[in-house]
Amino acid sequence: MATYLVTGCNRGIGLELVRQLVARGDDVLAVCRQSSDALDATGAEVLAGIDIGQGADMEKLKAAVSDRRIDVLLNNAGILRGDAFGELDYDGMIEQFRVNTLGPLRVTESLSDNLAEGSKVVIVTSRVGSIEDNGSGGNYGYRASKAAVNMVGTNLKIEFLPRGIAVGLLHPGLVATDMTGGHGIDPVVSAEGLIQRIEELSLENSGGFWHAEGYELPW
Repeated sequence: MATYLVTGCNRGIGLELVRQLVARGDDVLAVCRQSSDALDATGAEVLAGIDIGQGADMEKLKAAVSDRRIDVLLNNAGILRGDAFGELDYDGMIEQFRVNTLGPLRVTESLSDNLAEGSKVVIVTSRVGSIEDNGSGGNYGYRASKAAVNMVGTNLKIEFLPRGIAVGLLHPGLVATDMTGGHGIDPVVSAEGLIQRIEELSLENSGGFWHAEGYELPW
């Protein structure tokens, strides 16, 4: 049994991750801005009222976690604001950087003292942040925010290596959630793959960029 802290889990992939982790016996701290009936029903310890995009909320998060050890810090929270060249919403782009890029860094830095040798830090990123894999363009803000968080994860790998803490960057696949308009695979399947990749994460493969299905993605 391990202690997981999961962000962005009142619906979608995050909710399914919490469901599966609780069902297998893990202790789960579920961080969200606002809870949902579905999240409350999982049996996880819900830490609501925390916006990972707001620095002011980090003191609230630290107080809620207290001195508990976190075995897996799972940075899942993210937003998608579609855009296209010629009609770019720069405020929307900044919002995506605030949540998708700075959010995982802010949470990880705030809870660094709760991590110990053998802990793991995971960032749910996206293959659309891959420069080499970009063959369709579009979604400037989302793509750029995910490319940037991949760099954050690479930095964290170097930061945490001396402490014996592994870092993983995981792409969940195209998952049928509100974010994708219901297009993609079942969140159950994605969550199962993500959990398996987390189990396989070690100091030897720390810093890797992996698809939930188990293959490595290009940067």
